[in-house]
Amino acid sequence: MHGKEQAIAPQLTKELGVYCFVTDQLDTDQLGTFSGEINRIDSPLEAARKKCQMAMDIASVDLAIASEGSFGPHPSIPFMPAHEEFLLVTDKKNNWEFVVRKLESNTNYRQITLNSLEPLDAFLTQVKFPTHALIVKKSEKDASVCVKGIHDKQVLLQTIEHFFSRFGQCTVETDMRAMHNETRMGVIETMTASLIQQMKTVCPACQVPGFRLQEKVRGLPCALCGKPTRSVKAEIYACQSCTYTENRPAGHKMLKEDPMYCDFCNP
Repeated sequence: MHGKEQAIAPQLTKELGVYCFVTDQLDTDQLGTFSGEINRIDSPLEAARKKCQMAMDIASVDLAIASEGSFGPHPSIPFMPAHEEFLLVTDKKNNWEFVVRKLESNTNYRQITLNSLEPLDAFLTQVKFPTHALIVKKSEKDASVCVKGIHDKQVLLQTIEHFFSRFGQCTVETDMRAMHNETRMGVIETMTASLIQQMKTVCPACQVPGFRLQEKVRGLPCALCGKPTRSVKAEIYACQSCTYTENRPAGHKMLKEDPMYCDFCNP
């Protein structure tokens, strides 16, 4: 529904030789919307799984791909917005699942409640309007009256004035649907490459594809006091089919952490 095939399909076709198509009979908005008309009750990963299952049932195929995104406060950096995205391939024939997750602060996700136009221009610059679309709704928690996908400033101003006349205020927020948010679309494109690499990586023990990073072990020692920090010291890779795992050094290849990130040296 949201144009993600633009970022996903060409890579899958080139690297895996599969034919990708989108079914027009699936309304994924029933699982939740960013604007709040429908609350998502599942976790992002479970929502992506449901999208795959629904698509496979409708199209009578055994291979499907879906993504699911979430936006909100960063879990470890207060007051900074964060983007979490899951990209999932379900292979029903072989009972395999391939999944990548990305959490980052590279997002224009923002919202503002207005009762005048004075703060608007600064907000528009911050959220990269008009290349990134906006939503106008009645209030932060009330999406019963909502206009989405606004890319034109004149349309935006007319919409806001209409809301002012009806409700005395409105909330303007970023439209995080992929076809209206090129930053998110770029993240999905990068994640597709990572997912393909995962699908091409086989388990050293049983040769099943999808040998992947399963867990990050924290506790990289501080370079000054030697005590464990919150930074990653190792990565555990695991097979989805057998019990084989590998403990590998962290991707950053550091042996010690800077004391500025130590809770003991820099509480």
